Amino acid sequence: MSILPNSMTGYGTSTLQLEDTTITVEIRSVNHRFLDIIPKYPRSFLFMEEKIKNCVKKYFQRGRIEIHIEVIGNHFVNKTIAVNWELMDQFIEQLELAKNRYSLNGDIPFSSLTNIPDLISIQENEQKPTEIADKLISCVDEACSNVLAMRQDEGKYLMEDIQKRVAIIHNTVMLLSERRETVIKEYQLRIKKRIESLTNELISLDDGRIYQEIAILAEKGDISEEITRLLSHLDQISELLKSKDPIGRKLDFIVQEMNREANTIGSKSTDSKIGEWTVQMKSEIEKIKEQVQNME
Repeated sequence: MSILPNSMTGYGTSTLQLEDTTITVEIRSVNHRFLDIIPKYPRSFLFMEEKIKNCVKKYFQRGRIEIHIEVIGNHFVNKTIAVNWELMDQFIEQLELAKNRYSLNGDIPFSSLTNIPDLISIQENEQKPTEIADKLISCVDEACSNVLAMRQDEGKYLMEDIQKRVAIIHNTVMLLSERRETVIKEYQLRIKKRIESLTNELISLDDGRIYQEIAILAEKGDISEEITRLLSHLDQISELLKSKDPIGRKLDFIVQEMNREANTIGSKSTDSKIGEWTVQMKSEIEKIKEQVQNME
């Protein structure tokens, strides 16, 4: 029922009023690898736990969901007065003995009985709120809807930020691709200059051997495969961002692969410009990774 991609961060509340009692449902959502529902409410609501969880599952597929239900009032509490008659009998018996022993006059004041700890107490017996079960589920449903709205708003921001960084990375990859041909030519010139510095007999050297060495070095530093895979990963991210299914885990995997390709490019190339662009690209990949961690 949600429009994805969504963030996993959200907050929502809903209130139910019953005569002198107020029930407040508060739901907090943060990132988590799976769907983890944490109920925190009075024992009298435990019989509804499965229904509450099923309601939450309609809205969310990933995230740590904390459900707080607070009850203010006595609508579900049955109060009764409990008298410890055995203790009272002993108390009165001891008072009568004291009167006789010390020749005291007068009756035992009732107020002296009520001030004795554990003699008279008020007990609260929680009752199951079965008569308002449907209303409570509606309250949970409304709170979930509010959380979802916040997750969708945050998800929109995450998606826009990722799209912006994907565009930056794409431009950097294209620069790397263009630079690749230049680097090969620079290899050739560098090797020739090195040979010239070591010998004055360049003309007598085997040109085929020179170009073979250049080809070997160029192959070792060739980043064409990494560039192809990076472009493929960027296309995959763009397609996933259009999906109506949860994409967080898939994005996380793709971003890890992109980081691996970037590291390979950095280790292969000795070109300062490629090195600089690779560092910038890795910075953008890391920022995407941070955003993906919070995406459903």
